[in-house]
Amino acid sequence: MDKRKILIQLDSDADPSVFDRVVAVDAGADEVFSYGGVRPETVRDKVHGAIFTRGPKDLAKTAFFIGGSDVTAGERLLAEVQRHMLPQFGLRVSVLLDSNGANTTAAAAVRSAARHLDLSRAKALVLGGTGPVGQRVALLLALHGAEVRLASRQHERAALAVMAIQGKTPQAHLTPIAVAGPNDLAAALADRTVVFAAGAAGVVLLPKAERLACKTLRVAVDLNAVPPLGVEGVEAGDKGKDRDGVIGYGALGVGDLKMKVHRAAVARLFESNDQVLDAEQVYALAQTL
Repeated sequence: MDKRKILIQLDSDADPSVFDRVVAVDAGADEVFSYGGVRPETVRDKVHGAIFTRGPKDLAKTAFFIGGSDVTAGERLLAEVQRHMLPQFGLRVSVLLDSNGANTTAAAAVRSAARHLDLSRAKALVLGGTGPVGQRVALLLALHGAEVRLASRQHERAALAVMAIQGKTPQAHLTPIAVAGPNDLAAALADRTVVFAAGAAGVVLLPKAERLACKTLRVAVDLNAVPPLGVEGVEAGDKGKDRDGVIGYGALGVGDLKMKVHRAAVARLFESNDQVLDAEQVYALAQTL
Protein backbone atom coordinates (compact mmCIF):
# COMPACT_ATOMS: atom_id res chain seq x y z
CA MET A 1 0.00 0.00 0.00
CA ASP A 2 1.41 3.40 -1.02
CA LYS A 3 2.08 5.78 1.84
CA ARG A 4 0.21 9.08 1.87
CA LYS A 5 2.15 12.25 1.20
CA ILE A 6 2.45 14.15 4.48
CA LEU A 7 3.62 17.76 4.63
CA ILE A 8 4.54 19.01 8.10
CA GLN A 9 4.04 22.77 8.26
CA LEU A 10 6.21 24.59 10.78
CA ASP A 11 5.00 28.18 11.11
CA SER A 12 6.75 30.71 13.32
CA ASP A 13 3.47 32.67 13.67
CA ALA A 14 0.86 31.73 16.26
CA ASP A 15 -1.66 30.70 13.60
CA PRO A 16 -0.35 28.52 10.76
CA SER A 17 -0.94 30.11 7.37
CA VAL A 18 -4.15 28.97 5.68
CA PHE A 19 -2.69 30.16 2.36
CA ASP A 20 0.27 27.80 2.67
CA ARG A 21 -2.00 24.92 3.65
CA VAL A 22 -4.24 25.39 0.62
CA VAL A 23 -1.24 25.58 -1.73
CA ALA A 24 0.16 22.41 -0.17
CA VAL A 25 -3.04 20.47 -0.87
CA ASP A 26 -3.21 21.84 -4.42
CA ALA A 27 0.41 20.74 -4.90
CA GLY A 28 -0.42 17.15 -4.06
CA ALA A 29 0.02 16.77 -0.31
CA ASP A 30 -2.48 14.22 1.02
CA GLU A 31 -2.18 15.43 4.60
CA VAL A 32 -0.91 18.71 6.06
CA PHE A 33 0.10 18.67 9.72
CA SER A 34 0.19 22.33 10.77
CA TYR A 35 2.01 23.70 13.82
CA GLY A 36 1.97 27.36 14.83
CA GLY A 37 4.22 29.30 17.17
CA VAL A 38 7.07 26.92 16.44
CA ARG A 39 10.37 27.77 18.13
CA PRO A 40 13.77 26.15 17.61
CA GLU A 41 13.59 24.31 20.92
CA THR A 42 10.34 22.58 19.86
CA VAL A 43 11.65 21.32 16.51
CA ARG A 44 13.60 18.21 17.54
CA ASP A 45 10.64 16.03 18.50
CA LYS A 46 8.78 16.96 15.29
CA VAL A 47 11.78 15.96 13.20
CA HIS A 48 12.17 12.70 15.08
CA GLY A 49 8.46 12.02 14.64
CA ALA A 50 8.92 12.48 10.91
CA ILE A 51 12.03 10.36 10.40
CA PHE A 52 11.43 7.46 12.82
CA THR A 53 7.86 6.51 11.83
CA ARG A 54 8.53 5.31 8.28
CA GLY A 55 11.22 3.16 6.75
CA PRO A 56 13.94 4.90 4.72
CA LYS A 57 12.34 3.85 1.42
CA ASP A 58 9.10 5.63 2.39
CA LEU A 59 10.60 8.85 3.79
CA ALA A 60 10.25 10.65 0.46
CA LYS A 61 6.51 10.72 1.25
CA THR A 62 7.14 12.93 4.31
CA ALA A 63 8.44 16.52 4.08
CA PHE A 64 8.68 19.80 5.99
CA PHE A 65 7.48 23.24 4.91
CA ILE A 66 8.77 26.19 6.95
CA GLY A 67 6.67 29.34 6.81
CA GLY A 68 5.52 32.31 8.84
CA SER A 69 5.94 36.05 8.46
CA ASP A 70 9.38 36.23 10.10
CA VAL A 71 12.06 35.10 7.64
CA THR A 72 14.85 35.20 10.21
CA ALA A 73 12.83 32.93 12.48
CA GLY A 74 12.22 30.64 9.51
CA GLU A 75 15.94 30.41 8.81
CA ARG A 76 16.55 29.38 12.41
CA LEU A 77 13.87 26.69 12.11
CA LEU A 78 15.45 25.40 8.91
CA ALA A 79 18.83 25.07 10.60
CA GLU A 80 17.23 23.23 13.50
CA VAL A 81 15.32 20.84 11.24
CA GLN A 82 18.55 19.94 9.45
CA ARG A 83 20.44 19.55 12.71
CA HIS A 84 18.14 16.82 14.01
CA MET A 85 18.03 14.60 10.94
CA LEU A 86 20.24 11.52 10.71
CA PRO A 87 21.34 11.32 7.07
CA GLN A 88 24.13 8.86 7.88
CA PHE A 89 21.38 6.29 8.55
CA GLY A 90 19.15 7.41 5.67
CA LEU A 91 16.81 9.03 8.18
CA ARG A 92 15.99 12.39 6.68
CA VAL A 93 13.17 14.11 4.80
CA SER A 94 13.11 17.02 2.38
CA VAL A 95 12.41 20.57 3.54
CA LEU A 96 11.31 23.82 1.88
CA LEU A 97 11.89 27.26 3.39
CA ASP A 98 9.45 29.93 2.20
CA SER A 99 8.79 32.19 5.18
CA ASN A 100 6.81 35.25 4.08
CA GLY A 101 6.91 33.82 0.56
CA ALA A 102 10.38 35.32 0.25
CA ASN A 103 12.03 32.53 -1.73
CA THR A 104 9.22 31.87 -4.18
CA THR A 105 8.58 35.60 -4.71
CA ALA A 106 12.25 36.39 -5.31
CA ALA A 107 12.61 33.42 -7.65
CA ALA A 108 9.57 34.49 -9.68
CA ALA A 109 10.74 38.11 -9.84
CA VAL A 110 14.23 37.26 -11.07
CA ARG A 111 12.90 34.65 -13.49
CA SER A 112 10.52 37.24 -14.94
CA ALA A 113 13.37 39.65 -15.60
CA ALA A 114 15.54 36.89 -17.06
CA ARG A 115 13.02 36.44 -19.86
CA HIS A 116 14.09 39.80 -21.25
CA LEU A 117 17.80 40.11 -20.49
CA ASP A 118 20.93 38.06 -19.89
CA LEU A 119 21.48 38.05 -16.13
CA SER A 120 25.19 37.42 -16.55
CA ARG A 121 25.49 40.82 -18.25
CA ALA A 122 22.77 42.67 -16.35
CA LYS A 123 23.35 45.75 -14.24
CA ALA A 124 20.74 45.66 -11.51
CA LEU A 125 19.43 47.97 -8.83
CA VAL A 126 17.46 46.44 -5.95
CA LEU A 127 15.48 49.11 -4.10
CA GLY A 128 14.43 47.98 -0.64
CA GLY A 129 17.27 45.50 -0.85
CA THR A 130 17.66 45.01 2.89
CA GLY A 131 14.31 43.24 3.28
CA PRO A 132 14.02 39.45 3.01
CA VAL A 133 12.73 39.45 -0.57
CA GLY A 134 15.18 42.16 -1.68
CA GLN A 135 18.14 40.29 -0.26
CA ARG A 136 17.10 37.10 -2.02
CA VAL A 137 16.59 38.94 -5.30
CA ALA A 138 20.10 40.40 -4.95
CA LEU A 139 21.53 36.97 -4.07
CA LEU A 140 19.96 35.27 -7.09
CA LEU A 141 21.07 38.04 -9.43
CA ALA A 142 24.62 37.91 -8.10
CA LEU A 143 24.77 34.13 -8.35
CA HIS A 144 23.98 34.43 -12.05
CA GLY A 145 26.68 37.01 -12.71
CA ALA A 146 24.78 40.29 -12.55
CA GLU A 147 26.38 43.44 -11.21
CA VAL A 148 24.10 44.46 -8.36
CA ARG A 149 23.58 47.69 -6.43
CA LEU A 150 21.68 46.96 -3.25
CA ALA A 151 19.93 50.08 -1.98
CA SER A 152 18.56 51.20 1.35
CA ARG A 153 17.86 54.58 2.90
CA GLN A 154 20.79 53.90 5.22
CA HIS A 155 24.16 52.92 3.80
CA GLU A 156 25.03 50.92 6.91
CA ARG A 157 21.99 48.68 6.47
CA ALA A 158 22.79 48.17 2.80
CA ALA A 159 26.40 47.30 3.67
CA LEU A 160 25.29 44.73 6.26
CA ALA A 161 22.96 43.11 3.73
CA VAL A 162 25.75 42.92 1.17
CA MET A 163 28.07 41.32 3.73
CA ALA A 164 25.41 38.70 4.53
CA ILE A 165 24.95 37.82 0.86
CA GLN A 166 28.68 37.71 0.16
CA GLY A 167 29.02 35.28 3.05
CA LYS A 168 26.97 32.86 0.94
CA THR A 169 28.50 33.73 -2.43
CA PRO A 170 31.92 35.42 -2.06
CA GLN A 171 32.27 35.90 -5.83
CA ALA A 172 29.20 38.13 -5.95
CA HIS A 173 29.55 41.58 -7.50
CA LEU A 174 27.48 43.59 -5.01
CA THR A 175 27.67 47.25 -4.04
CA PRO A 176 25.76 48.80 -1.12
CA ILE A 177 24.26 52.19 -1.84
CA ALA A 178 22.18 54.70 0.13
CA VAL A 179 19.11 56.19 -1.54
CA ALA A 180 17.61 58.90 0.64
CA GLY A 181 16.47 61.37 -2.02
CA PRO A 182 16.11 62.11 -5.77
CA ASN A 183 19.82 62.84 -6.29
CA ASP A 184 20.79 59.55 -4.65
CA LEU A 185 18.23 57.71 -6.76
CA ALA A 186 19.54 59.22 -9.99
CA ALA A 187 23.06 58.11 -9.11
CA ALA A 188 21.87 54.64 -8.15
CA LEU A 189 20.02 54.28 -11.48
CA ALA A 190 22.97 55.35 -13.60
CA ASP A 191 23.69 52.68 -16.27
CA ARG A 192 21.24 50.17 -14.75
CA THR A 193 19.43 47.78 -17.09
CA VAL A 194 16.99 46.31 -14.57
CA VAL A 195 15.46 47.57 -11.34
CA PHE A 196 13.52 45.69 -8.66
CA ALA A 197 11.35 47.49 -6.11
CA ALA A 198 11.15 45.25 -3.05
CA GLY A 199 10.56 47.74 -0.26
CA ALA A 200 7.76 48.38 2.19
CA ALA A 201 4.19 48.32 0.93
CA GLY A 202 2.61 51.63 -0.07
CA VAL A 203 5.88 53.48 -0.76
CA VAL A 204 6.89 54.81 -4.19
CA LEU A 205 10.51 53.78 -4.57
CA LEU A 206 10.90 54.71 -8.24
CA PRO A 207 8.94 57.78 -9.40
CA LYS A 208 8.04 57.94 -13.08
CA ALA A 209 10.28 60.94 -13.79
CA GLU A 210 13.38 59.16 -12.52
CA ARG A 211 12.44 55.99 -14.38
CA LEU A 212 12.06 57.88 -17.67
CA ALA A 213 15.35 59.66 -17.10
CA CYS A 214 17.26 56.36 -16.95
CA LYS A 215 17.89 55.69 -20.64
CA THR A 216 19.63 52.34 -20.08
CA LEU A 217 16.71 50.78 -18.19
CA ARG A 218 15.08 47.82 -19.94
CA VAL A 219 13.10 46.01 -17.21
CA ALA A 220 11.32 47.21 -14.06
CA VAL A 221 9.86 44.74 -11.54
CA ASP A 222 7.63 46.02 -8.75
CA LEU A 223 6.80 43.63 -5.90
CA ASN A 224 4.43 45.98 -4.07
CA ALA A 225 0.69 45.52 -4.69
CA VAL A 226 -0.48 48.15 -2.17
CA PRO A 227 -1.13 51.67 -3.58
CA PRO A 228 0.82 53.76 -4.13
CA LEU A 229 2.83 51.18 -6.04
CA GLY A 230 6.61 50.92 -5.79
CA VAL A 231 7.36 51.77 -9.42
CA GLU A 232 5.21 54.64 -10.61
CA GLY A 233 3.62 53.88 -13.97
CA VAL A 234 3.94 50.10 -13.70
CA GLU A 235 0.58 48.58 -12.75
CA ALA A 236 0.13 45.67 -10.33
CA GLY A 237 -1.21 43.41 -13.05
CA ASP A 238 1.53 44.14 -15.61
CA LYS A 239 3.17 41.00 -16.92
CA GLY A 240 5.85 41.92 -19.42
CA LYS A 241 3.98 45.05 -20.50
CA ASP A 242 5.78 47.85 -22.31
CA ARG A 243 5.69 50.98 -20.18
CA ASP A 244 7.36 53.91 -21.93
CA GLY A 245 9.91 51.61 -23.53
CA VAL A 246 10.59 49.61 -20.36
CA ILE A 247 9.24 46.08 -19.81
CA GLY A 248 7.17 46.22 -16.64
CA TYR A 249 6.12 43.57 -14.15
CA GLY A 250 3.80 44.31 -11.26
CA ALA A 251 3.25 42.33 -8.08
CA LEU A 252 0.23 40.48 -9.45
CA GLY A 253 2.01 39.80 -12.73
CA VAL A 254 4.90 38.23 -10.83
CA GLY A 255 2.43 36.57 -8.47
CA ASP A 256 1.11 34.20 -11.12
CA LEU A 257 4.57 32.69 -11.58
CA LYS A 258 5.19 32.80 -7.82
CA MET A 259 2.18 30.56 -7.27
CA LYS A 260 3.37 28.11 -9.91
CA VAL A 261 6.81 28.03 -8.29
CA HIS A 262 5.29 27.54 -4.84
CA ARG A 263 3.18 24.58 -5.95
CA ALA A 264 6.05 23.05 -7.92
CA ALA A 265 8.41 23.38 -4.94
CA VAL A 266 5.99 21.56 -2.63
CA ALA A 267 5.49 18.83 -5.23
CA ARG A 268 9.27 18.50 -5.66
CA LEU A 269 9.66 17.71 -1.94
CA PHE A 270 8.00 14.33 -2.46
CA GLU A 271 10.38 13.22 -5.23
CA SER A 272 13.16 12.30 -2.79
CA ASN A 273 13.98 12.59 0.90
CA ASP A 274 17.28 14.49 0.62
CA GLN A 275 16.34 17.96 -0.64
CA VAL A 276 16.76 21.35 1.02
CA LEU A 277 14.95 23.98 -1.01
CA ASP A 278 16.17 27.48 -0.18
CA ALA A 279 16.47 30.49 -2.49
CA GLU A 280 18.91 29.04 -5.02
CA GLN A 281 17.13 25.69 -5.31
CA VAL A 282 13.73 27.36 -5.65
CA TYR A 283 15.09 29.58 -8.43
CA ALA A 284 16.50 26.55 -10.26
CA LEU A 285 13.00 25.09 -10.16
CA ALA A 286 11.51 28.37 -11.44
CA GLN A 287 13.80 28.17 -14.46
CA THR A 288 12.08 24.95 -15.52
CA LEU A 289 8.57 26.44 -15.53
